[in-house]
Amino acid sequence: MSPPNASNGALTPPLAPDPATVARFAADLARVKVPGEGPLLVAVSGGPDSVALLLLARAALGSRSVAATVDHGLRAEAAGEAAWVARLCAMLGVSHAVLTGTLPERDGRTRNVSARARALRYALLRAQAERIGATAIATAHHADDQVETLVMRLNRGAGLAGLAGVRARGDGTVRPLLAWRRAELREIVIACGIVPVDDPSNCDARFDRARLRSAIGDAAWIAAEGWSRSARALADAEEALDWTAIKLWHERCRAEEGIVTLSPAGLPFDLQRRLVARCVAAVDPASDPRGAAVADAVGMLARGATITLGEVLCRPRRDASDEPVWHFAKARPRRSS
Repeated sequence: MSPPNASNGALTPPLAPDPATVARFAADLARVKVPGEGPLLVAVSGGPDSVALLLLARAALGSRSVAATVDHGLRAEAAGEAAWVARLCAMLGVSHAVLTGTLPERDGRTRNVSARARALRYALLRAQAERIGATAIATAHHADDQVETLVMRLNRGAGLAGLAGVRARGDGTVRPLLAWRRAELREIVIACGIVPVDDPSNCDARFDRARLRSAIGDAAWIAAEGWSRSARALADAEEALDWTAIKLWHERCRAEEGIVTLSPAGLPFDLQRRLVARCVAAVDPASDPRGAAVADAVGMLARGATITLGEVLCRPRRDASDEPVWHFAKARPRRSS
């Protein structure tokens, strides 16, 4: 796993991608609009995707690119892989840090190890970005990741937000490789004379994504760019609906003395669903009802049923004009038996 030799840590062939490839990456990086002129923190695991991102960022940004590797403590080999990335970064003249932390007990509603590792990874990367004044974190999600994500979420019956897939930017993170295929990223690394790390979990059939990756592979029939365009279109639609919901929140909702009311008349179902979720969160910020539960609640309220979502009591009423008004308030504590 040792990186190739280089004199004095200089970025010299074969450690640099070809100029046309770097120019393509620079254009994609410009499209994700990295803010400011500060450092870009590149997340590097040592796998071919993230090593390709590191090489491209170093070639395009020079000293603005810095790197970090997260050791989740889940595999004995991880410490050695992080040290390998550190040596590669030293050869490239890229500042690098190894980040460690304690895996959280759960991420949201799940104890899934992958989800918990993801939560730890982003928490550590955000903290490191703040420490060094990085303007954004860059991750190596690519077109094949996008395809896998969309298929997995379709299998789970995801709504529009889920089908928007992996976003090109958001929450301080940019993903400039979403138009790149996994195979071409590996080719960049090999052309630079580097043999990357192979994480065995990527082939572990216990994980949904690994099973899907094995089934799809590098199938030529998959037009990854087409899938990516569809995901971007869905993300744009999700952003437009969310913007509309925020506007309607100010027009259709009122909060007084612990009670939130919503006037749902004439609104499409999806906007009613989004506003009900906002009303529940306004009453109980700790609530986190699943999307299917909120959708069911909208249908029941429309039929005149009183329901409870978490700790929030949701009741349908009529106003003076006989128009529907839905009330949301803290439910009374359940009596202990």
